[in-house]
Amino acid sequence: MSTEIKVPVLPESVSDATIATWHKKPGDAVKRDENLVDLETDKVVLEVPSPVDGVLKEIKFEEGATVTSSQLIAIVEAGAVADAKPAAEAAPAAAKAAELPAAGAQPITPKAEAAKAPAGNDQLPPGARFTANKEGIDASQVEGTGRKGAVTKEDILNYAKSGGVGNAAGARAEERVPMTRIRARIAERLMQSKNSIAMLTSFNEVNLGKVMAMRKELGESFEKANGVKLGFMSFFAKAAANALQRHPVVNASVDGNDIVYHGYADISIAVSTDKGLVTPVLRNVERMGFADVEKAIGDYAKKARDGKLALEDLQGGTFTITNGGTFGSLMSTPIVNPPQSAILGMHAIKERAIVENGAVIAAPMMYIALSYDHRIIDGKDAVLFLVDIKNQLENPHRMLLGM
Repeated sequence: MSTEIKVPVLPESVSDATIATWHKKPGDAVKRDENLVDLETDKVVLEVPSPVDGVLKEIKFEEGATVTSSQLIAIVEAGAVADAKPAAEAAPAAAKAAELPAAGAQPITPKAEAAKAPAGNDQLPPGARFTANKEGIDASQVEGTGRKGAVTKEDILNYAKSGGVGNAAGARAEERVPMTRIRARIAERLMQSKNSIAMLTSFNEVNLGKVMAMRKELGESFEKANGVKLGFMSFFAKAAANALQRHPVVNASVDGNDIVYHGYADISIAVSTDKGLVTPVLRNVERMGFADVEKAIGDYAKKARDGKLALEDLQGGTFTITNGGTFGSLMSTPIVNPPQSAILGMHAIKERAIVENGAVIAAPMMYIALSYDHRIIDGKDAVLFLVDIKNQLENPHRMLLGM
């Protein structure tokens, strides 16, 4: 019985998808719930599993094709058995056949090989020399990556694969690769933000000494009680949620000539992936405890690494937190994610000299940045919001008391 494989129903905000990778080819056996194909949308990569055991009979669209919601993309023959030998069994035979000379051809002897070998190959190690002679490559044109610049067998193979360009000595290699849909969407959103928002950034710095002391004192007990480590992000998320309640304009958004105020703190947390930056949403952070925040962030991070984020994980959000400090950034001006009106940037923690109670001491300091839409958020609002964040983080017990 034939089973149709269709594109999942896409939300209204996603018009189509691109076929990124087929994990099976026609004639391959498939199992129920086994991923057949990855579909890349503007926001996430969707997996399309097989609903039945059987054989992939037909693929309707190749990789790179654009498809729409509920469109037929493949057919699986339920209950069928693949006729082809497993690749693991076929590969040795194919490799052995490839090594045999063609009918009527004479085997290449070392003498014949040497006769056609370029002069620059004489000083190569045996494996690299054989490969270079076989491919007809002059090793003097290949840039070596081995010890003291020696040309290796891998260098020869890479040079051959690149058509004589990739590792050529003195060559200036270029490669043109189309943007993924996610990267293209990120670029579009960033340009939209820059062109449609009157963006300004304000800065402050925070002494994280008490936060670090609390993590050191309570971290082990916290992990035993909750099964998750006590990180910095939960402190910042809770501080931001509290500050957003006290400074609601920072949590608002612009809709035409209206300002929409949100009575909840749905905070997007920026997560870096191989395909680009994504911002899954922690909903109602004002109601969450520290353990709830840490667990949710951990779940999202794992989903992002595994490409398992769903569209609903990324939709919404009234405010964003991004942590460039993970990569060593000391200071930055983050870009607002429309329709939100503000984004908080965390940075690297550096021990610096500060004056406290008239004495110079070393303290773990972090610069924090708030980029905001100046159309609705005045400088005063932004500065007071940052000071609120600073006061909470420098006195973390205030958060526990809801102050």
